[in-house]
Amino acid sequence: MAEPDLDTDKLDDAALAILSLTLHDGNRVWKGIDWSITDRLHAKGLIHDPIGKTKSLALTEDGLARAEAALAELFVKRSDDPKRSER
Repeated sequence: MAEPDLDTDKLDDAALAILSLTLHDGNRVWKGIDWSITDRLHAKGLIHDPIGKTKSLALTEDGLARAEAALAELFVKRSDDPKRSER
């Protein structure tokens, strides 16, 4: 399967928005995702229990399917996207 052509500007904006949820000391953010987000994802059954010392999270089958669908819906460039012809 070919890698999708992703709109990296949208991805970068989404990452900044999520990072901003951990804003502290003026302009500093934590490298990880806000814990309330991981708690909600776990409650929805999209990730396995995030509590522990590991630095990674494990997606459930439902979580993997939803992640793939969200990536395609939110960030894959469409052939009819006017921004695409600008680049």
